[in-house]
Amino acid sequence: MSLTVIKPGFHTTVQDLGRPGWRHGGIPEGGAMDSIALRIANLLARNAQGAAALELTLTGPQLRLEQDTLLAVTGAEMAPTLDDEPIPQWRPIWAAAGAVLAFGQAASGCRAYVAVAGGIDAAPALGSRSTDTRAGIGGIAGRPLRRGDALPCGSGAGAAKAWGSRPKWAAPAWFAAPPRTLLASRSSSGSTAGTTVLRVVPGAEYGQFREAARTAFMRERYRVAPASDRMGVRLDGPPLETSDSAELLSHGVIAGTIQVPHGGTPIILAADCQTTGGYPKIAHVISADLPVLAQCSPGDWLTFTEVTSGEAQRILLDQEREMRVLAAAIRLSSPFSMNLR
Repeated sequence: MSLTVIKPGFHTTVQDLGRPGWRHGGIPEGGAMDSIALRIANLLARNAQGAAALELTLTGPQLRLEQDTLLAVTGAEMAPTLDDEPIPQWRPIWAAAGAVLAFGQAASGCRAYVAVAGGIDAAPALGSRSTDTRAGIGGIAGRPLRRGDALPCGSGAGAAKAWGSRPKWAAPAWFAAPPRTLLASRSSSGSTAGTTVLRVVPGAEYGQFREAARTAFMRERYRVAPASDRMGVRLDGPPLETSDSAELLSHGVIAGTIQVPHGGTPIILAADCQTTGGYPKIAHVISADLPVLAQCSPGDWLTFTEVTSGEAQRILLDQEREMRVLAAAIRLSSPFSMNLR
């Protein structure tokens, strides 16, 4: 089967869980910015959690389904419709061939994910179907979607047959209420008075920043700048000064690293970040909160709170434990007993 792109949306790409193992060659890991939303979408569509899906940014596309399929939409609230009828997010949805799946502008969050049974069957590049637009690899010719693109999809016949024949769209009875974000890490990171709180561990050069800078970093609010993208989230706020003006040698960096370039304005490196950098690192966003960062739009406010490395590991383990519970619940087609928002 395939999906035909009627309108591409602002920045819609094919993403999976990335291409690890190539950073030594200067190739970013990439993958979905909100890996949790992508994994849940795939679970609901009866795919492997790492199957390729569509990542929608700020404004979604219009897509025509060329075959009956099972699909799921997760992540940012983009008012999805099927043949102009609103459909819920965070549910498995049965859609008939010829139906048009459309999205509006994100009312909450920044990125949504669309998974279809069988996954998006783009040609793999270095073991991943994820789109890296700077390298021009993965997805559809290494670029965002364009009008007229035909997206190949894997066979979802098994899932479609199991769901049975249904008019337009339907969801099973045990999904009577839309799932709410299941993850403890998301709810405990959360937001306070319109400000998203991200948990961080100190970076290697944390001690090189002046005490006033370290205090400001943990106490002040920062705003997500319009120039942010999948490579880095740029922040507007109090500049941070180091006590050591010496240049650093280039060294390895990863998604979540918070660099402070000349001028003192922090940048949080994101999924498509470069593999090396020479700016001092004041902190790192913990892995469990990277999906939260992915949903921050330009203009949103952020603050940071420090946790220990041990706490960061415990939070990540708790997150993965809840994912296993969710996967089992979906696999058994049983009601959810947890709060999933």
